[in-house]
Amino acid sequence: MESLGVNSYRFSISWARILPKGRFGNVNVAGIDFYNNLIDALLLKGIKPFVTLTHIDLPQEIEDRYGSWLSRESQYNYPYWVTFNEPNFQVKFGYREGTFPPSQCSFPFGNCTSGDSEKEPFIAAHNIILSHAAAVHFYRSKYEAKQGGSIGIVINAAWFEPISSSMADKLAAERAQCFTTNWFLDPIVFGRYPPEMQSILGSILPEFSKTEKEMLKKGLDFIGINHYSSYYVQDCMFTACEPGTGTSKTEGLWAQSYQKNGIPIGEPTDVDWLYVYPGGMEKIITYVKKRFNNTPMIITENGYGEVTKANSTIEDSLQDVNRAKYMAGYLDSLSTAIRKGADVRGYFAWSLLDNFEWEYGFTRRFRLHHVDFKTLKRTPKFSATWYKNFIAESKIPDS
Repeated sequence: MESLGVNSYRFSISWARILPKGRFGNVNVAGIDFYNNLIDALLLKGIKPFVTLTHIDLPQEIEDRYGSWLSRESQYNYPYWVTFNEPNFQVKFGYREGTFPPSQCSFPFGNCTSGDSEKEPFIAAHNIILSHAAAVHFYRSKYEAKQGGSIGIVINAAWFEPISSSMADKLAAERAQCFTTNWFLDPIVFGRYPPEMQSILGSILPEFSKTEKEMLKKGLDFIGINHYSSYYVQDCMFTACEPGTGTSKTEGLWAQSYQKNGIPIGEPTDVDWLYVYPGGMEKIITYVKKRFNNTPMIITENGYGEVTKANSTIEDSLQDVNRAKYMAGYLDSLSTAIRKGADVRGYFAWSLLDNFEWEYGFTRRFRLHHVDFKTLKRTPKFSATWYKNFIAESKIPDS
């Protein structure tokens, strides 16, 4: 990191590594030591820690005792932590499709042993939002004055492009934003769910009490944006759609597509959901700027993925020209949004090292440095050299 010239490092602290049994057991001192050593090493190199304290995983004890995010008990654990990474994906994959723990879902969304895909995502989301608010309140009352830090939440924010100029498709694209990004940000910023969600879901959507709405005030200092790709969206409220992501009533009655008239929205990649559409970066940042009163933003993830092929060599992986082109395009689009007034405070490439990519394991690589998973040897890729030069050329000289 020092050789690249970066001045901040985003990492997550595993909740289960620090408190293996949540609030029902002892602190794991070895876990504390691990992160203390990491933070000390960063500070010695002049690199500022940027910490995420809930990145999907949580202690098994909490799931076993009361069902984790399906219970309001969850917020009583959370003041000891800060905030969430991509809760909109966490509830989608954990409680609607069931592909992430705790694997709750129902037909036709997924094949799980238990769960209700039409209701549980909204219960889990509601309790996550309240837990975030409790953490923010705890931080502001106990630590903010002493530390002078900032607290926020990270949302996965795709850009949704109407597939046509029709009003129905434009409204569908807005519903897509409301049922993904705004689902979490509206309550934290405005104290209520998006009107589009309230209109469609009715009593399925939980309500915030007056006390909870009060607690949601000053709910964040910045919005973290994880942005990778964009999609076309068409209306499913007045037009019949084939079943798929977004098409059900509880998802907002919209359908997403990677192409229009057979032409993809951007250059395809090895990763099935990732298409290179740099303009989406400026568009989503501008959208968040307008909707949330230009709350400070930080791009907390942006990157290019490759699928490991059986016959590929390390040399093939190191010549990741497409990753450098992707980053150049997206950073240029981001700079355009900034020049137009978006309050963007930082950018994190996803990511520094090849790693274990959730359910895809070691088969997908998003990183600037190749990792030999047998020896753990780390080798800079072409993109690392490109990024190092970009940082050096973009750095504002000391006055």
